[in-house]
Amino acid sequence: MTNIGIATTTDVMLDYLQFTQITVLQVNATCTEITFNSYRPPPPTEIVSQYHHTDRTHYTQELLKWNGWGYKDSEFRVNNKGVIEFTGNRYPIGNKELPYFTSWVKNTFNVNLANQVKPKMLPKEYPEPIINNTFLEVITNSSINYSLHGIDRLVRSHGHSLREIFMLKKGILKRIPDIVLWPKNHEDVLWIVRVCIEFGVVCIPFGGGTSVSGAANCPEHEKRTILSLDTSQMNRILWIDSENLLAYCEAGILGQDLERELRLRGLTSGHEPDSYEFSSFGGWVATRASGMKKNVYGNIEDLVLRIRMVTGRIDEPEITLEHKVQVPRTSCGPNFDHVILGSEGTLGVITEIVFKIRPLPSIVKYGSIVFPDFESGVRALREVAKERCQPASIRLMDNEQFKFGQALRTETGWGGLVMQGLKQAYITRIKGFNWNALCVATLLFEGNSTKDICLHETKIYEITKRHGGVPSGETNGERGYTLTFVIAYIRDLGLDYHVLAESFETSVSWNQASTLCRNVKARVEIECHAKGIVHYLISCRLTQTYDSGCCIYFYMGFNYETLADPIACYEAIEESAREEILACGGSLSHHHGIGKLRARFYPEMVGDVGLSLYRSTKKHLDPNNIFATNNLDSTLKAKL
Repeated sequence: MTNIGIATTTDVMLDYLQFTQITVLQVNATCTEITFNSYRPPPPTEIVSQYHHTDRTHYTQELLKWNGWGYKDSEFRVNNKGVIEFTGNRYPIGNKELPYFTSWVKNTFNVNLANQVKPKMLPKEYPEPIINNTFLEVITNSSINYSLHGIDRLVRSHGHSLREIFMLKKGILKRIPDIVLWPKNHEDVLWIVRVCIEFGVVCIPFGGGTSVSGAANCPEHEKRTILSLDTSQMNRILWIDSENLLAYCEAGILGQDLERELRLRGLTSGHEPDSYEFSSFGGWVATRASGMKKNVYGNIEDLVLRIRMVTGRIDEPEITLEHKVQVPRTSCGPNFDHVILGSEGTLGVITEIVFKIRPLPSIVKYGSIVFPDFESGVRALREVAKERCQPASIRLMDNEQFKFGQALRTETGWGGLVMQGLKQAYITRIKGFNWNALCVATLLFEGNSTKDICLHETKIYEITKRHGGVPSGETNGERGYTLTFVIAYIRDLGLDYHVLAESFETSVSWNQASTLCRNVKARVEIECHAKGIVHYLISCRLTQTYDSGCCIYFYMGFNYETLADPIACYEAIEESAREEILACGGSLSHHHGIGKLRARFYPEMVGDVGLSLYRSTKKHLDPNNIFATNNLDSTLKAKL
């Protein structure tokens, strides 16, 4: 709390106070004393919290699968004709049969679609909670919702890494939270954290539960009570400032809810990760997330202007880490927001965020370009990035992913088959491309002027033409972009038919990109052969571009029917792939984060001084180690 005296006239001072909304303690003719409590941002042009507070206490159980990705009514499944179809009407391929995909699955993984592995049903018994009775009495007497029910604890015990989902489908339950709490605001979180410290309770923040790094699961050997702090009730947009293009929201709001409210007002955050339907804003901050349209809107660190995080420093009167000003930029020492970004729940609970917004573009246009091979595509995207003329999204799929995308097209009539044949003939015979080598880039343009978008398209097509690229239409571009949101559902289908599949990603400099892709693919092939795996897939796509490098996504899958321990086998192969990535100069992660899955590599990435600095920060902000997620640094003991 800082007191300042400002000598001015009363009238002028009151006008100033009305604008800045700081608290007036005393007004006299000569001086006004002002107290800045925990800083609250200046008044918005629109307060919208009353329009957006959705009860999501049991959203996960009611709408989403407890042991798989996404909505209960949306899934790939084999129908009674032996053809794979996608259910529901939430996505463009909903309620349609996928005969080409059926053939692709059979041929790629040697799958017998009559031999389904039935997942275990929802458990009837759960691990007994470890509960301090005095602590429980304090919680019971509070106004905060809580639950000891097994299903509430189970669905908040995991994210969506392959191991987590595989174990759930096999009915194997290990350590799960002992109690779930649903705070409704920042003040509730302050109270919960203080109580956790008082009673020695572990507090694990839980957002959308979409982590693929093992970040959300409970440390298996933790003996203290584990509390899952579910932020789903903290889902309000507190205000929108359309003049300064800022918004202020609580950390538990989901991406799709945020965008819906903003779009109703002609605005957008522009942040659109693959998981944005189910992931939370707090989770984006905690993992340093990246969205598909980062070329226009930036990554999460570019969007965020100010963050509030409740720390574990209970011995001090103020335990919230936050900036005391809200301006476009400061030169005031280290930016502590960057301590919060990527902290993965290990330093505190993110509660509120001020972030940048943009006017919603009036024109959206898709495009696609076919290249003779992946290397040509990489060179083209590198030149596009060098010219800094990337559209909102530009992504390059290798040949394996191109064929996979083609397989996901729905059944067409005779005319559609003819057109498909003509396209293939044009590319292979007239243009001379090899069907088993070509690759495709998908494009998304956004803007408010048809003329500007046409000029943008022309420039990109001119660049890509110099690298052998051939424009291949809007339809392919739109399909490629929108299919992103259903790809995550495929893994559940695979697990039902003895196929393990997962993605992993990295960032790398341009001069190492093609080499990294080749080497990682070769390493995976070697590892598969060494383990007796015959039917497998390893593919990649280039998803984000920068001046100095790019993000590369790998997809890997294999038939595990003959393996004794398929998960251990998969993790060994992915770890070898990760070692190859690092050897080629790639990063440990571009946007998925470290979690527990990649924690053993973290010291190598940050070095001895960096690790020491992180540990010192952890000890300062969380001296009792109540945020004992074991993410990032897995060597931390139960209590520091």
